[in-house]
Amino acid sequence: MPTSASDPAYPVGLRLTGRRVVVLGGGQVAQRRLPALIAAGADIHLVSPSATPSVEAMADSGELTWHRRRYEDGDLADAWYVLVATQDRAANTRASAEAEARRIWCVRSDDADAATAWTPATGHSAGVTVAVLTTDAQGRDPRHTAAIRDAVVEGLRDGTLVAPHHRARAASVALVGGGPGDPDLITVRGRRLLAEADVVIADRLGPRDLLAELPPHVEVIDAAKIPYGRFMAQEAINEALIEHARAGRTVVRLKGGDPFVFGRGMEEAEALVEAGIPYTVVPGISSSISVPGAAGIPVTHRGVAHEFTVVSGHVAPDDDRSLVDWAALARLRGTLVVLMGVDKIGRIAEALIAHGRGADTPVALVQEGTTAAQRRVDATLATVAATVEREGVRPPAVIVIGDVVRVGPQAPGDPTGPAPS
Repeated sequence: MPTSASDPAYPVGLRLTGRRVVVLGGGQVAQRRLPALIAAGADIHLVSPSATPSVEAMADSGELTWHRRRYEDGDLADAWYVLVATQDRAANTRASAEAEARRIWCVRSDDADAATAWTPATGHSAGVTVAVLTTDAQGRDPRHTAAIRDAVVEGLRDGTLVAPHHRARAASVALVGGGPGDPDLITVRGRRLLAEADVVIADRLGPRDLLAELPPHVEVIDAAKIPYGRFMAQEAINEALIEHARAGRTVVRLKGGDPFVFGRGMEEAEALVEAGIPYTVVPGISSSISVPGAAGIPVTHRGVAHEFTVVSGHVAPDDDRSLVDWAALARLRGTLVVLMGVDKIGRIAEALIAHGRGADTPVALVQEGTTAAQRRVDATLATVAATVEREGVRPPAVIVIGDVVRVGPQAPGDPTGPAPS
């Protein structure tokens, strides 16, 4: 017979790959529990006359088999595990009794005392699953259990709770995108790899506040200050990555934004492959999307812009080295996002106007986006050069060109939003 919910549970990990699992009820409880069962590779049979749209989508994609009816005696035959989550308490009781008779572990969403298994609050970090089960009066509050889970997982992710690896580590490099500047906008994986690093080679535009959190033993190298000698700057950085990795250190190359969006990440990856050094790429949130968003500018908006283009402005349109087709860009009706273009914006605006883009096209420059120093300056293609000079706009700044600049509560001239900087 099921024991009281106050009795301690014996923790165990179920291996359900290819094994029959029955879920009764297609509501919110099933919607929350099904993804983990799918990830475990279970052969899932859902018995329910209806389901939420998300659960229905899982059935439509073939991730589970949906029997569109109510529970019937015998539905649990050959099952290894059952989740009872219908709103019919009588049906739940009958299913629970069948599970007990067939010796099947059974979770009941409506009555923990009647269940033979409980679902722990779970979280994941770096290949580790954290599962929390508590049985005292305080711990039976699911919010308390989830809070414990979250504290442990967050500690693993940000490095404040570190379990040492008792094994030799091979040389490796992680090319990590740090996001647009706010340290909270780095990915969970990126933050974890930083916490495990022996050496961090950082760009000037990387999230600097994260470096202050590193332990004292971590060597932080400013990529801008690597002695270049006979090398070009990028070659020197490549050599530094290889040198430290070959010395057995765990190396993180911390970049602003995303490593492969004007970040020369592929050049570093190619150098590592040639040197026989394994590497991993951790994508970052690109400033081309996140910085406009932080300033209240959507790069696309229904009825305004159906596409956006990201372009580097570090080479002027009239420079022979430019690979950008500015004439084609001028003909587009969508949003143009220019990175690294503050000092060239006057010539960029002239080229766009010359090729047909309206001189009154709105422009926004967002300096130091997502940081405490963020500010937004608005202009048009006709006035942007003078505005940049007058307002003292300096890199790093993301430039947004197009009608989306005038969308939203922070658009210039909207009395409900803050005045532009």
